[in-house]
Amino acid sequence: MISTVKQFFNKHVKSSPQNANSVSEHSLQIATAALLIEMMRADSELSGDEQIKIKKTIRTRFKLTDTETADLLQLAEEKIWKSTGYFEFTSLLNKGLSHDQKIKVIEHLWDVAFADAILDKHEEYMVRKIAGLIHVSHKDFIETKLRVKRKLQQAC
Repeated sequence: MISTVKQFFNKHVKSSPQNANSVSEHSLQIATAALLIEMMRADSELSGDEQIKIKKTIRTRFKLTDTETADLLQLAEEKIWKSTGYFEFTSLLNKGLSHDQKIKVIEHLWDVAFADAILDKHEEYMVRKIAGLIHVSHKDFIETKLRVKRKLQQAC
């Protein structure tokens, strides 16, 4: 298992000298996955729907195979256990994402929050906190929430 994780890391985290100051795509993937996992845990109830939503989101957003998705989520779990808070992840997103990409992350957080059809106050608080940490305005925070709610209502 460790060798699989190392292979994934070596394949996706090669840094080039010209990009020494930039954030690697792999780091952004881990940070995003970690925040989505933390979102799932925000209400203290691990829903199968939320887990499925995270896997699907990570796989499609980053165009990964099922194996790569599983490896990325495992790496994100390891990073979560070693981290002391959200700043480690949000600082990477601030360095490596455009404003529109940050809004997309907030949309993914809302998708996970609504995946079990129950929006808990802790989930909403977490999305609000992450939005603040990655400098997404309250207006964009609310518009994204409403957009995700409408999308879910149309799917039903």
